[in-house]
Amino acid sequence: MLKILKYSFYDLMRSRWSYVYFAFYLLLGIVLLFLNNNLSKAVITLMNVIIVLVPLIGTIFGVMYYYNSKEFTELLLAQPLKRSSIFLGQYLGVAISLSLSLILGLGIPFVFYGLFKSNAIWDFSLLLITESFLTFIFTALAFNIALSQVNKIKGFGFAILLWLFLAIIYDGLFLMSLILFEEYPLDKLSLVGTLLNPIDLSRTLILLKLDISALLGYTGAIFKKFFGTNFGLIISFVTLIIWVVLPVTRIIFKAKKKDF
Repeated sequence: MLKILKYSFYDLMRSRWSYVYFAFYLLLGIVLLFLNNNLSKAVITLMNVIIVLVPLIGTIFGVMYYYNSKEFTELLLAQPLKRSSIFLGQYLGVAISLSLSLILGLGIPFVFYGLFKSNAIWDFSLLLITESFLTFIFTALAFNIALSQVNKIKGFGFAILLWLFLAIIYDGLFLMSLILFEEYPLDKLSLVGTLLNPIDLSRTLILLKLDISALLGYTGAIFKKFFGTNFGLIISFVTLIIWVVLPVTRIIFKAKKKDF
């Protein structure tokens, strides 16, 4: 698995899209620091931008890499290699390379701006950690979709639809349900609804750390009030880990059963 992971990682690192992805975040960090002139404000602005963008990039790259390397994958399957090792190696190669582009692209301008001398270092670190989780989650979901769909167009369509649902549609439906059932106790519904969406969960986790009550909204405020900040962080990280483990487990199961 390590050899396949290394090959996938270096293959993506040589790709011009990885450099474009890195350059985009590098430029984004420089522009935000120039406009905000404050590390804490820059972190908040950055969160609003990449909380939706990172899952989209992870989804597209995951599906695109699977379909583009399908012939090479079939060649590997003819060798005495475990199927789980092949697909886990490819998945980890994609997810790690995207995470490194994100961390380095955003980290370089913030470090040069004086991140290590600022109190915002912990907020920025939490932002990078949660966005890395989102990269691993949505790359795994993308691999699941690609493994389930032979047709490339359908695979891309379902992947984009999944991102669209979790990033935009889910919040609208959730808000409508809160309005419709406003006469009933909604604390537990709000908590469960937040945990069921990794994007909302990551946003809530960051806002809890930033302690910005005005930006938390109804679900975030309930989350903070019910659990408390420290316990909320623990529950959030455990849930994000589960969000990674479940799709990865399905990748292994689907790879073993799939007829190539």
